[in-house]
Amino acid sequence: MKLVLVGVSHRTAPVEVRERLAIPESRLAEALRSLKAQAGVLEVMVLSTCNRVEVLVAAEDACEPVIPLEAGEPHVYRYEGREALHHLFRVAASLDSMVVGEPQILGQLKKAYAAAKHQGALGGWLDALVARSFGVAKRVRSETGLGQMAVSVSYAAVELARKIFGSL
Repeated sequence: MKLVLVGVSHRTAPVEVRERLAIPESRLAEALRSLKAQAGVLEVMVLSTCNRVEVLVAAEDACEPVIPLEAGEPHVYRYEGREALHHLFRVAASLDSMVVGEPQILGQLKKAYAAAKHQGALGGWLDALVARSFGVAKRVRSETGLGQMAVSVSYAAVELARKIFGSL
């Protein structure tokens, strides 16, 4: 069995590209069914937020899943095996976020996980790996103190404005 992660994020693609590749909630069930229907694909999960679109697939070793994001996009990254797992853990722990430490990504990941479970797209190896990422995120936040301060893009913008302009 192999693990494949394909995606785009704020690090690799401008917002216009991310918007074009985003999978709205209204089309998520269809996307999960379509990906899971491919020969050799065992489990699949889709994470689609304003800062990233990622498809995570558990497939048979001989399978080369066709993931729509790969369609000639120069902004797309692809990880397999251990690299894919490490990336998942970094995303869950908010270490790959636009603002490191922001708590929203973990909630978004949990929502993507719940949607995939609801559609029957998870239920084995990948299910356990994604569930494990939640524990990794919690451990990173508690052991590093990452979750002890207010963190968001808007908070960072206000703090930057304070530094530049003084009291607001």
